[in-house]
Amino acid sequence: MRTAYKCRAYPDPEQAAVFSRTFGCVRLVWNKTLAERHAAYHERGEKTSYKQTDAALTEWKKTEDLAFLSEVSSVPLQQTLRHQHAAFANFFAGRANYPRFKNRNSRQSAHYTRSAFRMKDGELYMAKIATPLRFVWSFEGVEVSTLNPTMVVISRDPDGRWYVTFAIDTEPPGPTDEAGHEIGVDLGVKDFAVTSDGDRIANPRHLERKARNLARYQRRMARCQRGSMNRRKAKAKVARAHRKVRNARADFLHRTSTNLVRRADTIVIEDLAVKNMVKNRRLARVISDAGWGEFRRQLEYKAEWAGRTVVVIDRWYPSSKTCSACGHLLAELSLSTRHWTCPTCRTRHDRDINAAKNILAAGRAVAGEPPGDVCGAGVRRQGLSLPQSALKQKPRAARRPA
Repeated sequence: MRTAYKCRAYPDPEQAAVFSRTFGCVRLVWNKTLAERHAAYHERGEKTSYKQTDAALTEWKKTEDLAFLSEVSSVPLQQTLRHQHAAFANFFAGRANYPRFKNRNSRQSAHYTRSAFRMKDGELYMAKIATPLRFVWSFEGVEVSTLNPTMVVISRDPDGRWYVTFAIDTEPPGPTDEAGHEIGVDLGVKDFAVTSDGDRIANPRHLERKARNLARYQRRMARCQRGSMNRRKAKAKVARAHRKVRNARADFLHRTSTNLVRRADTIVIEDLAVKNMVKNRRLARVISDAGWGEFRRQLEYKAEWAGRTVVVIDRWYPSSKTCSACGHLLAELSLSTRHWTCPTCRTRHDRDINAAKNILAAGRAVAGEPPGDVCGAGVRRQGLSLPQSALKQKPRAARRPA
């Protein structure tokens, strides 16, 4: 298992100059390789392999115009070629979008493997730099002098902060003690999550609370002349505001996912199509600010570490319209209806709590346990090769033969 530790770095002016030069060379190699790969495929119909890009990089260093590429460590440049090759493999496999060109205004990073750095007595020495890089270690229970990283990533955010990330191969932690509890989670916008126990986790709406400050900072930046020092300062202030929102969101998601993993042995969630949901212009900002996709990712890997089970049910399962007491299915239920009464058993339901209970029952059906009063048909585990939900199937209209 690979674990990463990210902490603040404080390079001196000489080290910052070397890293900035490395960032520029990494960006140039990525963009130039991407442009030539794109031209080779669209103009000549040729595919480019990693071996060809590596040979091209060697030839670039021999030219007069690109001889400065030899002034920085070659390891980050070769890692850039490997990352681009992996990016195209993910694109052709349908797991990612087409790789894009990099610009100097976004986050900058350089990846160093073991041949380009060394750790000695808790100090980090990077290639092409004689003095150790100063960083602040803030992880309790892990001694920095015992680290044996396989990769080190030096990065700089748009607000000017420097970071160093240590990637370490470790043994996976053992399973935690059983909690003897199962829980269903219904994600939403008004409340971030509602559990089958009746607990509500409020949506902090981090971006909405900073929206006015962000708008003011962006207006100030728009008034500044392009290329001026004042515009650079204003742009850094906008980046700092975004960084505070990003860190607050990440902290909230980590706390919430960790709490759920500690509370329950089995956690059941819905397979939400976040990419399709953000196409709604009225809800796109709120849904993106909630971070449902990142929450699910954290929940899955933390559950795997702790020996828990995460069950994902079909997104088409009508959890809100189904009575958790008798299983009656409503024909229609508007989004504005937050409470409703079952016409069969006369049970009064809170929309979100009822959905969470049905999600838990459906997850039990998927896991092979008795689902109780809720029918488990139409729920399935995550996977493209599995059959579609029974609730989604519709009879095809008959056609008159020609």
